[in-house]
Amino acid sequence: MTDTTHILLDAISIAREAGKIQLSHFRSASLGVEAKSNEFDIVTVADKACEAFVAARVHDLYPAHSILSEESGADEVQSDWQWVVDPVDGTTNFKSGLPFFTISIGIRYKGETVVGVVYAPRLDELFTAIKGEGAMLNGEPIKCSACTSISQAVVCTGFPYDKAENPDNNIAETVRMIPKVRGFRRLGSASLDICYTAAGILDAFWELNLHIWDVCAANLIAAEAGCEIHRLRQDRGESILVSPQALVKPMLEVLIEDRN
Repeated sequence: MTDTTHILLDAISIAREAGKIQLSHFRSASLGVEAKSNEFDIVTVADKACEAFVAARVHDLYPAHSILSEESGADEVQSDWQWVVDPVDGTTNFKSGLPFFTISIGIRYKGETVVGVVYAPRLDELFTAIKGEGAMLNGEPIKCSACTSISQAVVCTGFPYDKAENPDNNIAETVRMIPKVRGFRRLGSASLDICYTAAGILDAFWELNLHIWDVCAANLIAAEAGCEIHRLRQDRGESILVSPQALVKPMLEVLIEDRN
């Protein structure tokens, strides 16, 4: 099996270089914004440039590895190794000039994520993990929150792109949750939300209908930091709750109220 430490170092290097591409376009007047599935779901020139850069570097360093990326989908390479890439997670933030966006790279071996890198270049925050070896923020170990009471928790969520036409859009869950918690946040980048939960900056995160490239790297980082990752739904993409073990039950009691 390929050395995961070596892969992690290469993934970090790739993420940092992709971050430079993001910053070169950040708050630019010519982002070339295009709609995808609807007017809420957008792509910019930075998404495309970062994706092309990452793909070229991975194919150069690991020609036998496959890639699954948000904008291009899966390539044709057949391999036990797969790089799962979100070239800009938080594109709406990026387009709006907000600093909460990342490059997310998860590496899977035979379907299991073994390396995760999430880099927020504007904040210069680098989250990393190797399976079984713990999680780091800028080289320092991180652990999830020690919060045990939902009333003391600061939680975060997001909303699916089809929120306008699909009533199964997390709004009811959010309305139920807000009165129960100390604080509620909406940051706009699922990978960063999950990593902040991993680091104990946030106490919990949930969202419906994410994609594998949103969560592949961040979920490993969160698990290695001691978080529980609970699958909320089987019928709505990657629908997950990420929290310390002590908050799983009280969070679920609120989130699944209407589905009992």
